[in-house]
Amino acid sequence: MTSNKRDILAVILFSILFTFLFHQKALGLNLLIAEVVLISWLVFSKQFQFKGLYPISVGIGFVITSLATIFTHSLFSYILHFIVFFIFIGLIIYPQTKSLLNSVGQAFSNIFESQGQFFRKLTSSRIKGRKLSTYTRKASIFVIPILIILFFVYIYRNSNPVFDGLVNDTWNFIGDKLNSIFATFDFLLFMTFIICLFISIFLLIRIPNKELIKLDKNANEKLQRKRRIELKYFRPNGLINEYKSGVFLLVILNLMILVLNFIDIKWVWFNFEWEGQYLKQFVHEGTYLLIFSIIISIVLVLFYFRKNLNFYKNNKLLKYLSYIWLIQNGILTISVAVRNFWYINYFALAYKRIGVIIFLILCLYGLYTVFMKVKHRKSRFYLFKTNFNAFVLVLVISSLFNWDSIIAKYNFRNSDTSFLHLNYMSTLSDKSLPYLDKTLLELEQIEIIQNEKFPFGRDYMTSERYFNVIEMRKENFRDKWESKGFLSWNYPEYKAYQKLFKD
Repeated sequence: MTSNKRDILAVILFSILFTFLFHQKALGLNLLIAEVVLISWLVFSKQFQFKGLYPISVGIGFVITSLATIFTHSLFSYILHFIVFFIFIGLIIYPQTKSLLNSVGQAFSNIFESQGQFFRKLTSSRIKGRKLSTYTRKASIFVIPILIILFFVYIYRNSNPVFDGLVNDTWNFIGDKLNSIFATFDFLLFMTFIICLFISIFLLIRIPNKELIKLDKNANEKLQRKRRIELKYFRPNGLINEYKSGVFLLVILNLMILVLNFIDIKWVWFNFEWEGQYLKQFVHEGTYLLIFSIIISIVLVLFYFRKNLNFYKNNKLLKYLSYIWLIQNGILTISVAVRNFWYINYFALAYKRIGVIIFLILCLYGLYTVFMKVKHRKSRFYLFKTNFNAFVLVLVISSLFNWDSIIAKYNFRNSDTSFLHLNYMSTLSDKSLPYLDKTLLELEQIEIIQNEKFPFGRDYMTSERYFNVIEMRKENFRDKWESKGFLSWNYPEYKAYQKLFKD
C-alpha cells in the first residue's frame, strides 16, 4: 500500500472512530480512548518516538492532562489538555525544535496546510489504475452541455404549457424521492463526521513549516553583539546617552517603588484591618493596576537591555539599578499576593482569586528570567522559551486539582469568618454538589452568622432559595448521570452521584 493510500485510509478510519465515540455524547472516557488509539497508531507507524527532552516532557504532560480530564473533569482541564495536545502535534511535525512556541506555530500552520495536502493526496490517488482527478476532469466535460440543456428546458417550459406540466411532474417526482431519502438522513451525524474528518486530517496529515524551522535553527539563547558601522550622520555618543537616560529613569523609579513597597509592607502585610467594606478598590482595581505595572516594569528593563547596552563596558550601574528594580517588583508581586490573601480571608475562594495566585507565580518567574537575561546577556528567544515552558508547566499542574470541590469545601468550612456568596456557590459544577448540599437548618444557621458579620449579605440569595436551587440541581444531575453511557463516564461526577444517592 502506498503512503498516500495509507494516509487516506487512516484519516477515514479515524474519522469514523471519532464519530462513533463523540456523536451526541458528553466528553469523558471517549476522549481518553480516542487518544490512546491515536498515540498507539503514531508509535506503531513510527510517526512519533518518545526521544529527546521536549517529546518526553510534553508526552508526560499530555498523559497528565489526559488523566486530569477524567479525574477532575473541569472545563479548565479540557482547555489545558487541548492546548498541550496542540503543542504535542506541533512536536510530532518538528521534534527537533528548540522552543515549544515553535511547536505551537507548526500546529497552527498545519491546521489549513493539512487540509490542502489531504485533498491533493485524494485527487492523486488511483482508482482502477487512474487518478481520481482524471475522473473529475472527465466529469467536468458534461458541465457545459448540462447548462445548455437546462437553458432549453427553461425556454420550452415557457413556450409550451403541456411540456411545462410534464417538467413539473418530473421535478415533483424527484423531489418526493429526495424528501423520502433525507427524511431518514441524520444531519447531526453527518456534521459530526465532517468535524471529525477535519480533526483527523489535522492529526494525521502533517506538513512542516519551513520558515518556522529556519527561524528555530537560527534562534540563540545567548545575545550576539551587532557592531554598528559609524557613518557621518551617526552619533557615537548615542549609546552613552541611552545609558544615562536609563540610569536617571531607574533611580527615580526605584525611589518611587521603594516608598510604595514600604507603604504596602507596613499597611498591607502587617497592619491591615478590615472594617466591613467590599475591598473592591483594595483588591480588584489595585491588584490589576499593580500587575499591569509589573508587566510594564519588565518591558522597561527589556527596552534598555535589548541591544548593545548589554556589551557597554561601563554599564554596571545600570545593571545594578535594574537588579534592584526587578527585586523591588518581586516585593510588589508579593504585596499583590498578600492583598489577594486578605481578599480570600474575608470573601472566600473564587476562580479569579485562584487565577491571581497562578498569575503571580508566573510573574515572579518572569522577573527571575529577566534578571538572568540582564546578568548573562540572554536573548529574547531565551525569555520567550523559558517563560512559555513555565506557563505550560504551571497550568498542567493546576489542571490536576478539582477546583470546584476545593472552593465549595473551603467556603463552607470558613463560613463563620468569610463571606459566603450563595449566588456564586449555586453555580459551581455538578461534581461539587455533595459539598454544596446542606440541610435547610445548616443553611439557616450559616445565614444568621453571615448577616451579623456581613450586613450587605442580605442583598444576596437567601438560605431557603439556595436550598431549593441545590435540590433542583441534584434531581437534574441524577437524570443526566443515569442517562449517560459508558463513553461519557468521568470520576468526579461518578463520585458525586455515589455520595448523593448511594451512600
